[in-house]
Amino acid sequence: MSHRYNSRKANRTGKLCITMIVLAMIGVMSVQIVNLYKKDQQFIAQEELLEKQKAEELARQKEIEEYEAYTKTQEYIEDVAKSKLGLVYKDELIFKEK
Repeated sequence: MSHRYNSRKANRTGKLCITMIVLAMIGVMSVQIVNLYKKDQQFIAQEELLEKQKAEELARQKEIEEYEAYTKTQEYIEDVAKSKLGLVYKDELIFKEK
């Protein structure tokens, strides 16, 4: 009878140990899942920010390319000559405000 009692007790103890190990593993895995979810959300926010910055830089690049093309035109040369150097065409009239 004592052998049977010891066997049941050992069996019960083994099941309890296995249950505790499984619960501990579930707890650790749950914490890791939550941490990974938080990191994922941070990466998503960072990706959105970088995409926005990329779009802004592409728009800025387009503006610079357009300005570069403008600086190669005759209109730009005339504007600079008039505004910075004070040059005018021979037949051009200039009106100054007082």
